[in-house]
Amino acid sequence: MTRERTGRAAFFVAVGILASRIAGLFRQSVFAHFFGASAAGDAFQAAFRIPNMLQNLFGEGVLSASFIPEYSTLLAKGDREGAKAIAGAVFAVLSIVTASLVLIGVSAAPYLVDLLASGFEPSQREFATDLVRILFPGAAILVLSAWCLGILNSHRLFLLSYLAPLAWNAVMIGALVVFGDTNTQESLATKLAWASVVGSLAQFLVQIPSVIRVAGFVRPNLNFAMSETRRVFRNFFPAFFTRGVAQISGLIDLTLASYLPIGAVSSIAYAQTLYMLPGSLFGMSVSAAELPAMSSVIGEADEVAEILRDRLRDGLERIAYFVIPCAVAFIALGDVIVAALFQTGQFQRDETVWVWQILAAASVGLLASTLGRLTTSTFFVLRDTKTPFKYSIVRLVIGTGLGVLLAFFAPRWMGIDPKFGAMGLTLASAIAGCIEFVLLRRALSSKIGKVEMTSGYLSRVWITGLVSGATAWVVYRITGADNPIATAVIVFATFGIVYLALTNLLAIPTALDITSKLSKLRNRLSV
Repeated sequence: MTRERTGRAAFFVAVGILASRIAGLFRQSVFAHFFGASAAGDAFQAAFRIPNMLQNLFGEGVLSASFIPEYSTLLAKGDREGAKAIAGAVFAVLSIVTASLVLIGVSAAPYLVDLLASGFEPSQREFATDLVRILFPGAAILVLSAWCLGILNSHRLFLLSYLAPLAWNAVMIGALVVFGDTNTQESLATKLAWASVVGSLAQFLVQIPSVIRVAGFVRPNLNFAMSETRRVFRNFFPAFFTRGVAQISGLIDLTLASYLPIGAVSSIAYAQTLYMLPGSLFGMSVSAAELPAMSSVIGEADEVAEILRDRLRDGLERIAYFVIPCAVAFIALGDVIVAALFQTGQFQRDETVWVWQILAAASVGLLASTLGRLTTSTFFVLRDTKTPFKYSIVRLVIGTGLGVLLAFFAPRWMGIDPKFGAMGLTLASAIAGCIEFVLLRRALSSKIGKVEMTSGYLSRVWITGLVSGATAWVVYRITGADNPIATAVIVFATFGIVYLALTNLLAIPTALDITSKLSKLRNRLSV
């Protein structure tokens, strides 16, 4: 059986995600300039998180679990009409369900804010309620944008769907720039919420022409006669509950953070923007490319299991190569990154250190959570959505229990500032994520056989990452931090050069591949 190569697809996904994440970082940087770690900033971040739950519940994760495997399999069999039929059914159901939830969310906004941000002052809760009502429709539009992504990815068109969030970010950044200097923080937050809705519509619309080109005009329908359509929705709900548990965990963290000192909600949001970048850039790029490729594998059970093991091992090694140095950088040099991106206007050195501490704690679980994404995708390929759901429950229980302990009791026992509870909250989530990955890996081994990385691979990557981080730290101490941006460029250029050189000396395949591509690019440019 010919093995489909996904390196090029993963590259396009990574390019799209990188561009979108850079735009997101710039958006957060501009947001930090105008809001810092303020009460209005906390209110917007909390309000933004509540309707965003709708997108995360019904968006890419659920569609990856249920829709893409069935749609890709039909395409592999040459049944394009059947693929179009299930695409129309999914679009119709998503439209009906999300529209209903928007109506409920707008009506129940006061109760949602009271429940999920109960630690806010009354005026802060009232303001967050107004923002939630504005933001909810935009989140529903982003769900339909994820439907476009599912179709385009299944047709191996990866770049556009991951570049599309640029439109959303551009509209929000434009609103901040245009209105930032002439409005109060509360008025600016309101305008930013409306800009988010407009940006969501733009993100959806830019993908529609390409969807029509590859899939034709997809007619919404409620026809469940096809077995594949029924299977999509049979797998949809376990996947929905799996994503739901993850969202509940995030919302519990939001509730707990609202009881911490002012600025905790915003500071955690800033840290999450950075923490999620490696997972999105490397974990999502590999997982997004591998999911349709894995789903298209047809053959005997043993043959399919062998191919899945090989693909999973290669994917895990590629992810680890990029994520391990990111974890080292966040823990050892997080203040350099935070200062370069956010330290301006209302966001000063104290906020930089606080966000770094939160980021460092979260990074303890960065590798496990990123590897877990690809592992979970493999369960989706096997049409098993129940196992990830079961272990996401375990993660929720452990994360919540540890979160309460480390966020509120640990600072009191240690006699330190309560603001360090934000660090305890993200550390608890990191530990829970590590436990979830171990459980997922063990369960997957029982289905397709044990998946082991190449002997000594992780130890070599960790050692080179630590040596590179130590070298960059020395450079940081020598150069100082008078200019945060210039310092970041020097420090992380040093980190990257040393890391690439050392991993090449150790003959790590991903490093050799990067060097080969850079050499080819240099030769082309020199012609």
